[in-house]
Amino acid sequence: MYIVCSDLEGVFTPEVWINVSKRTGIDELKLTTRDISDYNALMHRRLEILKQHELTIHDIQHVISLIEPLPGARDFLMWLRLQTQVIIVSDTFVEFADPLIEKLGRPTLFCHQLTIDKGGNIIDFNLRQPDAKKKTIEALQSLNYQVIAIGDSYNDINMLKQAELGILFRPPQNVIDDYPDFQVVHSYNDLKQVISNQLKC
Repeated sequence: MYIVCSDLEGVFTPEVWINVSKRTGIDELKLTTRDISDYNALMHRRLEILKQHELTIHDIQHVISLIEPLPGARDFLMWLRLQTQVIIVSDTFVEFADPLIEKLGRPTLFCHQLTIDKGGNIIDFNLRQPDAKKKTIEALQSLNYQVIAIGDSYNDINMLKQAELGILFRPPQNVIDDYPDFQVVHSYNDLKQVISNQLKC
């Protein structure tokens, strides 16, 4: 039996930090896991920038409340949930993701949590466990599921490698160049076709 595990940002929604960068004018916040493979280093740098500019969780949540799913994402996800079970496996945080998950029809989400002080300052991030995306796939496989994994960034690679089928969805060219063995698709229609073919196997 197949189950689909997919990243959130870049597959179903725009990148949160890019939108925060645009709204605040802080150029360095544009960097994502499409640019930097070390997620821990990236997050530590983001928290430093938020502290320097006195940005709180409320500022971030306001930006997120304005973000809409990518065109066609909700319809694709509705189609996918009719075909098989789906879990969104993301390196985002519960405190960020909730408005986006609501707009997508509340699919199951596995992600991380933040530590926030009484003033709303984000003081730390708490990973569910190291390499959580890959560990999720391994856990599902231990339950005798076969996994189709979808992602777009460096932090998705271990998940895609572990799955029976790993698909890069609209990745940047640098990720394609670094991992040329993965199947690449650029539209939801093409993604439907690839998944449909795999489910028939």
